[in-house]
Amino acid sequence: MPKQLHSYGIIRRPLITEKAQVMTALNKYAFEVDKRANKMQIKHAIEVAFSVSVTAVNTATMKGKQRRYGRNMTKQPDWKKAVVTLAPGDKIEIFEGV
Repeated sequence: MPKQLHSYGIIRRPLITEKAQVMTALNKYAFEVDKRANKMQIKHAIEVAFSVSVTAVNTATMKGKQRRYGRNMTKQPDWKKAVVTLAPGDKIEIFEGV
């Protein structure tokens, strides 16, 4: 049985990009989340953390990029992105005015 993740440990950070800002008009918000979290855990974590009601969660595993440090090539770790759709009328305030 996998280890239970804590609700506040699932959400790593909000993604503040141009594409994410356009999606806020459609009531969708993007977050970096723990790679082990599933859609139900992500939904619960967002609802608890921001007191909103989530209607849909879409996830994608993003591949880490290659980086050069001097002569050495390294790979950044893979990470998971979640796009959360909220119920009409709900907002997440940290995205407002960015």
